[in-house]
Amino acid sequence: MERRPGVPRLLREINDRAALELLLATGPMTRGQIGDLTGLSKVTASQTLARLEERGLVEVVGTQVGGRGPNAALYSVIPSSAYVAGLEVGPELISTAIADINGRTIAEITVDPNGHGDPVSAVHGAIVKACRSAKISLSKLRGVVIGTPGVVDPRSGDVRFSFDLPGWHEGIHEALAGDLRREVTIENDVNLAALAERADGAAKGLDDFVLLWSSRGLGMAVMLGGKLHRGRSGSAGEIGYLPVPGVPLPEDIRTLPGRLPSLAGGLQSLVSAEAVVELARGYGFAAESASECVKVAVGAGAAGEALLDEVAHRLALGVAAVCVILDPGLVVLGGEVGHAGGRELTSRVEEAVARICPVRPQVTTSTVEGNQVLRGAVLAALQQAREEIFST
Repeated sequence: MERRPGVPRLLREINDRAALELLLATGPMTRGQIGDLTGLSKVTASQTLARLEERGLVEVVGTQVGGRGPNAALYSVIPSSAYVAGLEVGPELISTAIADINGRTIAEITVDPNGHGDPVSAVHGAIVKACRSAKISLSKLRGVVIGTPGVVDPRSGDVRFSFDLPGWHEGIHEALAGDLRREVTIENDVNLAALAERADGAAKGLDDFVLLWSSRGLGMAVMLGGKLHRGRSGSAGEIGYLPVPGVPLPEDIRTLPGRLPSLAGGLQSLVSAEAVVELARGYGFAAESASECVKVAVGAGAAGEALLDEVAHRLALGVAAVCVILDPGLVVLGGEVGHAGGRELTSRVEEAVARICPVRPQVTTSTVEGNQVLRGAVLAALQQAREEIFST
């Protein structure tokens, strides 16, 4: 029989990964529990845990009492074995969260990037400040994911088009990686929000759904088969540019030297935060933000119901267009407008969609607490860091 010296090593790697994944997913467990859930024998489970201890990845954190025989040691992943950074970058603020390998956020800070004209300096400063707050060195980071508005080219990793971040151009991705001396991922902010929605929100555990995000602009994330669908150029989900009846088409959206692209035209001109505020004034609501306008409209009598009906009708134009192509089953409304409307808005969107297309999806409001984009960035960074640990 031919000997295959690589097989034992491969089996050890598979066993190590299975045990580590289980501990990360479930928390402290005994050797026997790990063996039962992974199918490993007691001897193999013991050898696996010994190797993970030697690598500084797991430790004994206590004992389990109440069983037969001596108390069993409880093993857990060492939180300080690796850290990750997730960032949300906007035109006015950069939010950064540091989490340990178990996913627990240990520091979160927000800085004003206006003092830095260079995106690399702005991001570097934000990460360094967050690491100081977490009392860790930057060298301990095993994953860095940055969420930005706009289109991210899946081939180069750079922001290809962003109305809000004109300074983020080709070459920034490589410059960030060089500056931080580690791999960096830039991702569309709404895509990251969808990751958080699938992990902790209204779409928890679902493989197929779309997240419609209405804030300053309009964006959408598409989750199919449990994976984000970005499209060939990274433009999947740029639903704000969807042509709709009665609204001028978006024109000259290219970024030209010395000039920002226009957000006028298309669906975004109907349901962006600015559009909703303007619409609300016509119904007698003069709040400063779109979320305040929608919140005030809920329960505000006939005028409030009329405003919600109109906002729902406008959102339904985008939802219907997506549903007749993808039929996702679930549509989650997020962002400033989506969060504010609650069930009063989602029920109206469901009815409006049913009137104009043969597909009637479930429409619900995002339930992720806190900064959803930042949470998604941390989750994506954790996936990268854990994959690196599993493979080394």
